[in-house]
Amino acid sequence: MSKDFKTKNHAAFRLQYHVIFVIKYRHKCLNGEMLSRLESIFRDVLRKWDCDLLEFSGEADHVHLLVDAHPALEVSRLVGNMKTVSARRIRSEYTEHLKPYFWKPYFWSRSYCVVSAGGASLETLKAYIENQDRPA
Repeated sequence: MSKDFKTKNHAAFRLQYHVIFVIKYRHKCLNGEMLSRLESIFRDVLRKWDCDLLEFSGEADHVHLLVDAHPALEVSRLVGNMKTVSARRIRSEYTEHLKPYFWKPYFWSRSYCVVSAGGASLETLKAYIENQDRPA
């Protein structure tokens, strides 16, 4: 068995997802400090779901995650949990910063994108995420 595969309950797998979340109304409200905090929040949430965050970056109006998952995962539930937890924490920790952007308790757009990472090599995908135009 290749060292690239994980095993669990008689299954060998390598499931990685490229996840993209967009800020509501595409407001350009994220800064470097907020992106660092979001990365920490996502790592914590994913750990509780027995998943790992392989790469993370973003721009002022969206974020990219490369998530290492397992076969028992219900991706839509994980995504909903990641969005809910991260939005709640960011809104409470950066209330003043976000006031000019949202008049209701919004943060993420309702939509999201999840793509299996099998089409491009992981190196290509990691390089793409690492090269996001991250604000200072």
